Amino acid sequence: MKKILSVLLAATMVLSLAACGSSSTTATTAAATQAQAATEAAPAKQLTMGFIYLHDENSTYDRNFMEAAKAACEAKGVTYIEKVGIPETNECYEAAADLVDRGADIVFADSFGHESFLLQAAKEFPEVEFAHATGTMAHTEKLANFHNAFAAIYDGRYLAGIAAGMKLNEMIEAGTITADQAKMGYVGAFTYAEVISGYTSFYLGAKSVCPTVTMDVQFTGSWYDEALEKEAAQTLLGRNCVLISQHADSMGAPTACEEAGVPNVSYNGSTISACPNTFIVSSRINWQPYFEYLIDCKMNGTAVDTDYTGSLADGSVVLTEVNEKVAAAGTQAAIDAAAAKINSGELHVFDTTTFTVEGKALDSYMADVDTDEAYTPDTEAVANGYFHESEYRSAPYFNVSVDGITTLNAMF
Repeated sequence: MKKILSVLLAATMVLSLAACGSSSTTATTAAATQAQAATEAAPAKQLTMGFIYLHDENSTYDRNFMEAAKAACEAKGVTYIEKVGIPETNECYEAAADLVDRGADIVFADSFGHESFLLQAAKEFPEVEFAHATGTMAHTEKLANFHNAFAAIYDGRYLAGIAAGMKLNEMIEAGTITADQAKMGYVGAFTYAEVISGYTSFYLGAKSVCPTVTMDVQFTGSWYDEALEKEAAQTLLGRNCVLISQHADSMGAPTACEEAGVPNVSYNGSTISACPNTFIVSSRINWQPYFEYLIDCKMNGTAVDTDYTGSLADGSVVLTEVNEKVAAAGTQAAIDAAAAKINSGELHVFDTTTFTVEGKALDSYMADVDTDEAYTPDTEAVANGYFHESEYRSAPYFNVSVDGITTLNAMF
């Protein structure tokens, strides 16, 4: 208040002197300088970033976002606010509007089903940046303040698959299983491209080192249901799967593996504290680089990419430390070698020479990139010997059924 009064007083002096026809240039200059200094001394508004989470910290998926969001806001000196347990309904729009009312300059939502409601808020509040994980609408809507983001997590899952394949080889060499018994199980949430892309890349990573591997997939129809995920893992174990992985958000599958003594590759964070005897490794998206990118853009007044894809190279795709107690010898070295080839462009996860579809090589595939209500295929995704996943849009669109993977059910 004192600074404001000083500014007003200085301005009044300038006007008074001018009105009186004063010729005192020194006084006028001093008053103007004082007013400018007071204005420059006023602190800039601190940015606020609001987050909308589908579940709470008990979900490995949401906790991964939460930890990255808090770290990014702390690193950038930004105020952090959140809405937790927000379903994929109009409650998401209401949460977004509430965050804006609380001063949010940027709003981020973390679940696929939040997207249409976040888009509604973006249209209503054009001065606020809205960003969304795993979505497809920004690519076609082209709204200046609405953005989608994801990462090339298929690279991380492929590397985790290498760890799984090496474990299978160790079991074969030890005589625990035969080569034709190298069957993995996978607990998936929904039969969406994101999940299909993930489990296929995991399978291809395992197959790159254990060529006899096969895999069964059981869907739960929920992103987070511990009982259903544990039941799905137990179903897979009952079908003689000797290693389990997942794209689901609870401890259900890892717990089932620990109880059964079966190796597990988890997702979105290490489960070593709860499952020390079965956890091998986990891949996840590190969202901190993207959150810091959003903050920097807002601070600098630069445009945010409409569709952003993080990578291994920029630290957006990461793996946990390998649990040497469970993993096969040499696992970390094998992961590092493959990661270097991915970063150099020498290795492509969906190299069409490494898999078949109904016994044939995949030489063409029209993917649904510019999504419409009918999910109409519109973009040729196979070129130069590989499927170009997440290169034409950040959200995955690989939904090919490759040989060697059996889906036991479907959930849309």
